[in-house]
Amino acid sequence: MKKILIISPHYPPSNLAAVHRSRLFAQHLPTFGWKPYILTVDEKFYEEKLDWNLTKLLPSDQNITKVNAFKITKPRLIGDIGLRAFFQLRRSAYNLVLNENIDFVYIPIPSYYVALIGPYLYKSLGVKYGIDYIDPWVHDFPGSQNLFTRHWFSKILSKYLEPKALKHVSLITGVAKGYYQGVLHRNSELINSCLFGAMPYGGELTDHLVVKDMHLKPYLLNDSNKIKLVYAGAFLPKAYLPIELFFQTVKDSPDLFDDVEIYFIGSGKTPNDANGYNIKHIAKKYGLWKKQIFEFPERIPYLDVLVHIDAADGVFILGSTEPHYTPSKVYQAVLSSKPIFAILHELSSAASIIEQTKSGLVLKITEEKLHFQKEELLNLFTDFKKLINTFSPNTDDLKKFERYSAKNITSELVALLNQIIK
Repeated sequence: MKKILIISPHYPPSNLAAVHRSRLFAQHLPTFGWKPYILTVDEKFYEEKLDWNLTKLLPSDQNITKVNAFKITKPRLIGDIGLRAFFQLRRSAYNLVLNENIDFVYIPIPSYYVALIGPYLYKSLGVKYGIDYIDPWVHDFPGSQNLFTRHWFSKILSKYLEPKALKHVSLITGVAKGYYQGVLHRNSELINSCLFGAMPYGGELTDHLVVKDMHLKPYLLNDSNKIKLVYAGAFLPKAYLPIELFFQTVKDSPDLFDDVEIYFIGSGKTPNDANGYNIKHIAKKYGLWKKQIFEFPERIPYLDVLVHIDAADGVFILGSTEPHYTPSKVYQAVLSSKPIFAILHELSSAASIIEQTKSGLVLKITEEKLHFQKEELLNLFTDFKKLINTFSPNTDDLKKFERYSAKNITSELVALLNQIIK
């Protein structure tokens, strides 16, 4: 088998969303003739709460190497795990490539700084490498417009460091083309020296099967007879316009929404609220807080998320006004066998996934026409309530989802790898 080293500073039991990118690739790579070696940071150096149930999803024979990292200082100067463990990861990557005869190095980002290990390994050992853009590197970080702030420095640094990381790159992939489109604009010469591939996270049916055997219980949903929808995942800065439209519509249409509750779980903490709430202040503005809208900003374990979705009546997905945004939560939603109500940019690939699999209804938005879509939203949600009572996933429709399975997505990655490593 060919050998691939995946450098992923976060890996189970880390509960960060990005760990599933590396986890799912590593799970299916052996099927296609590639043996994965995982290089990560020891979990004792993680800041987030650990989810040990996640490790039960890993193959028992997976080759995982863990390194130490520098501890968080007080005051907290550097939090990024890729920076705190950069030299340890680089040294261990060098040894693994040398001793295990690694054929290719694959680096998912963020952490962005770890991408700089790629050119180091290429120049010192001649091994080819690729970078996977889970998020864009050079972009407007929230708060980066404020001079001399941490986010401002991060943006300046990204413009300087990204070209260095790309100097000898052989492969660039991303969750969607929009995630690395800017790379091509800034480094047009790569079109002749590098392969590109857009591939989403993909869904993993075995995750849903495993959770049923764990006998986990939901603990955030009210004991009421109302229709319960679950939104699971981070709330993006450019999702505020769509949520304003939705909450305004909920407020103005009590006959349609009074029997509906929506739970935002793991929406992410914000410094704008003393307790970190992202959505609470908007819900209060429209008089919906703890009536129809509930928010739990803290991340909960991934398998707990699946349990809450399974206990709900449907899944609520809110995208953003950015066309490239493809929420990974779409894949777990389709596999949950629960009806989906989604608000997504009309160009988002997630919208077509939901429609192709007949998994729910999608309000397709753009920032320009958003303010004129209230009536469309009302009609669509009326249809969605009817769908809840009749929804039954069709096997033939779900077969269309096979192209978005984690296994099939991995085969797309392997097709690119095999072009590079003959």
